[in-house]
Amino acid sequence: MGDRRVKQYPAELRERAVRMVLESSDEYESQWKAIVSIAPKLGIGSGETLRKWVRDAEAKAGGRPAPAVEESAELKRLRRENLELKRANDILKAAAGFFAAEFDRPLRF
Repeated sequence: MGDRRVKQYPAELRERAVRMVLESSDEYESQWKAIVSIAPKLGIGSGETLRKWVRDAEAKAGGRPAPAVEESAELKRLRRENLELKRANDILKAAAGFFAAEFDRPLRF
């Protein structure tokens, strides 16, 4: 297994970053755009980290329900299944195109 290190951020930085996102979201096209703009300015490793902090803060404030562990696992499973189905669909489309091209060719005797 790889050596995965978790970078710890001070609580003050987390609170400031979340506050900045919530206060400046109106200035951006979406909350995600605000997050990816603010995260590097504060030295936060990724926008996803800051997004999770914002979601946690919203859940604690009652503005957004916290996702249940079962729901989160089910969502991951469904996303994986959806990706597999998209791949299978792409393969079937390619095969259909191949066979359609074969039928369009004139027969040689």
